[in-house]
Amino acid sequence: MSLTTKSSSLQSYNMLIYRIALHPEFFAIQNRQRLTADDYDFEAWIFQGGHAIRFEHGGLCASEVITDAADQLPERGLVTSLPCAGEKDHETNFAERISYLTSVQTEILTDHLFLGTYNELLEHGRESNCLLSTWSDTPSHHNLSMVDTQQYNDEVHVQGYHLRSDCGLVLRTQSIFQFKQPK
Repeated sequence: MSLTTKSSSLQSYNMLIYRIALHPEFFAIQNRQRLTADDYDFEAWIFQGGHAIRFEHGGLCASEVITDAADQLPERGLVTSLPCAGEKDHETNFAERISYLTSVQTEILTDHLFLGTYNELLEHGRESNCLLSTWSDTPSHHNLSMVDTQQYNDEVHVQGYHLRSDCGLVLRTQSIFQFKQPK
């Protein structure tokens, strides 16, 4: 696998942030998780190579999508689109009622390091009852998408991991959705 091929695969991933809920028809959802609290609703969807997350509070919605097929998603309600390559942080407030923070990091690993990371995350995902999607491109190329959530009274923390063996990609996201009480 050449470095050029690995880099071009990495370049296809984007994080999209919306102020609306997206319809499930845009995704080949393999599993979902829903969390509710007195003041918010949260839902996470996992699919091969990506995830979609929705956080709603007081009639407002914030959504996060990680995908390598951003061109297939609507522009309506899109707040921003960030390429996932490298490291970056982003913060957005939705009408001063929902605070959203995220951090994105990507790495291209050697086959040996990739396999070790894959096995470690797969074990963690199974033990922690995370949302998981696993698939193989070939018998020796295993891929993983995982969403791990922690629920609190006024916020939800989300860690997303997307591993692509064809390019040795490890894409990590850490996001916090938090609601704020009106002043």
